[in-house]
Amino acid sequence: MPLCIFEAKTMKLSLATPALLFSAISLLLLAYTNRFLTIAQLVRTLHAKYKENRDHIIFGQIKNLRKRINLIRNMQIFGLVSLLLCVICMFLLYVQWNSIAEIIFGIALLLLIASLGLSAWEIQISVHALNLHLSDIEE
Repeated sequence: MPLCIFEAKTMKLSLATPALLFSAISLLLLAYTNRFLTIAQLVRTLHAKYKENRDHIIFGQIKNLRKRINLIRNMQIFGLVSLLLCVICMFLLYVQWNSIAEIIFGIALLLLIASLGLSAWEIQISVHALNLHLSDIEE
């Protein structure tokens, strides 16, 4: 009888396991791309306004959007590398290099977690910016 309640079990990956992440990662990348395009359009609009009127509020908004664009870029990179590692994992499973495939799949999951964490951070920045924007109405 084992002394520990939890026993270490070897993980059995099939080709279907990393393939399950394909649709999830694809939808995330689509959402990230939509966020990026929306922010890029907003930056262009604010840039034109700032050239006309060098307002420090507009400059602050552009600075905030630059930070969000960089976060979204990193979210996309982590998501894409996660997807790539899932494909590599499937190939490794196909050639029956299961131990390496499990490690690669674990790294893919960690990158997906990092991408989602950056997404949560970007959402917080976005909400904070909107609250600042709406604060003048409340006063």
